[in-house]
Amino acid sequence: MLIFFIFIFLRLDFLVFLQVVGVLNLGGAVGCMLSEGPWLFVGLTNLVKAWNIETSLDLSLNGPVGQVYSLVVGNDLLFAGVQEGTILAWKFNVATNSFEPAASLKGHTLAVVTLVVGANRVYSGSMDHSIKVWDLETLRCLQTLTEHIDVVMSLLCWDQFLLSASLDKTVKVWAATENGNLEVTFTHNEEHGLLTLFGMHDSEAKPVLLCSCNDNSIRAYDLPTFSERGKIFSKQEVRSIQVGPGGLFFTGDGSGQVTVWKWSAETTPA
Repeated sequence: MLIFFIFIFLRLDFLVFLQVVGVLNLGGAVGCMLSEGPWLFVGLTNLVKAWNIETSLDLSLNGPVGQVYSLVVGNDLLFAGVQEGTILAWKFNVATNSFEPAASLKGHTLAVVTLVVGANRVYSGSMDHSIKVWDLETLRCLQTLTEHIDVVMSLLCWDQFLLSASLDKTVKVWAATENGNLEVTFTHNEEHGLLTLFGMHDSEAKPVLLCSCNDNSIRAYDLPTFSERGKIFSKQEVRSIQVGPGGLFFTGDGSGQVTVWKWSAETTPA
């Protein structure tokens, strides 16, 4: 059974509900963004910009070499995955009202394109085809996972599992063994390379995994069975998926189009 999706394109008649309240001209390509509490972080080339929406504090976090591809917050630290293969960390100092360098995690040989925090760990996926597991307290690398054979594009923590998506056309599900190390417990194969993973719940509160592929499609699967729920298409590759209120979720593709989707309780034969 396939789930129908109701979708609304962001056309002019939809945009009347939106109002531009500010424009930031950054002078370079935006590699990633992260909204955390009152802070908005933007990854640029050789720089992370930080704005406090409540106080209007504007900060520049130096240190990255090359494009910043991924940002995540954990244990009061801001982590940035950088083109040269490092993961930089900053900690906010209340006394000086600034972010101060806290660590530089080295080990990847190519760009770090995805970061996620879960189970007191930082997980990093890289163009070097590997995933590294870092202790969130000591910032020490605990394990390197090398089962993917192409770029690791997206990571997702779901319950006690880690899910990874790669251009090698697989989604791998990782679980901890008795000694604490992660091992692959299941591999899901796609016909195309994977770009983004996103977990959410449907209209009946059932867990669903959305998998964006480089054929301009998104596949929806039930978890944990990976039974296919349906498929949606976009004009170009979808690199960003976010959940919204009222059962909505949003997809952004390479054409510059944002589409709004809503789960429907209706079903139809496959």
